[in-house]
Amino acid sequence: MKTLLLHTDEIEKAAGIIRSGGLVAMPTETVYGLAADALNGQAVAKIFQAKRRPMDNPLIVHIAELSQIDDLVREFPEKARKLAEAFWPGPLTIILPRSDKIPPEVSAGLDTVAIRCPSDETARELIRLSAPLAAPSANLSGSPSPTTAQHVIADMDGRIDAIIDGGSCSVGVESTVITLAADPPRLLRPGGITLEQLREVIGEVILDEAVLHPLAEGQQAASPGMKYKHYAPKANVVLLKGDRTAFLQFVNAHNDGKTAVLCYEEERHDLKLPYLVLGKEGDYETQANQLFAVLRQADEKGCQTLYAHCPSVEGVGLAVYNRIIRAAGFEVISLA
Repeated sequence: MKTLLLHTDEIEKAAGIIRSGGLVAMPTETVYGLAADALNGQAVAKIFQAKRRPMDNPLIVHIAELSQIDDLVREFPEKARKLAEAFWPGPLTIILPRSDKIPPEVSAGLDTVAIRCPSDETARELIRLSAPLAAPSANLSGSPSPTTAQHVIADMDGRIDAIIDGGSCSVGVESTVITLAADPPRLLRPGGITLEQLREVIGEVILDEAVLHPLAEGQQAASPGMKYKHYAPKANVVLLKGDRTAFLQFVNAHNDGKTAVLCYEEERHDLKLPYLVLGKEGDYETQANQLFAVLRQADEKGCQTLYAHCPSVEGVGLAVYNRIIRAAGFEVISLA
């Protein structure tokens, strides 16, 4: 298969591919998504094939306007409306009971569907010209998510019909996912919309155990990013918990030519081995924006082990922590 590289003024060509049952990688404000017509089960199945994604990992349906949600869900409760009014278009996904129009391929057999309205105008125009789009990240399953068209090309060239080059993504991590199919609502995946922001709009929201810990044996994933090892480079990622002194002492003792460090700006001058800078400590938005690009750089350096200083779980830092600990397969060393 030849993969076309399209510009943002060629959206109609991309929409034609979607309408004919094909796959198009599109930019969003979070990460690049691999899009297919969400109402076409055969087209959606191609997403799983192209990504080598397990079929029990549900997808998110993207809409361009709030009015499109009526055909996709059985009910749209008041809390969902409040969240949509506060955060759509934007990086928030809401899980609701699905309508019969949602094929089982989208929801991995669940009775719910995840919906979001992206703020990226290229994505929204593609939806307007084609259909609601099922769109997980446009990468091979388990690898770092793509935040540029070049990342998509590296993973998906020859596997999909087209890629729309919309530049770099502004948020850099996948959307926040909240389920309203539970009472009280639960945050299933952190992202650019924080737990604190959600609580300000609808009151009580519980942080799901799977955000910080592995999914229980046999438990079905209610949201993308919950069940499998995700976001991982080829290097073995290990998370280090401890203060700066302990962190620097540990990593500097492992300068073996095969190891690199994922660090903060303030730490790099004290390192004796290769490093990748995530951003300034406490600048969670920059850390989120840079994370996946930096993880891909680890593979470009050819390192076998990547030690990462444990991020904060405050605000958007929770999203950064969630992605790194899953990239590490929950391998954590405590330096205390």
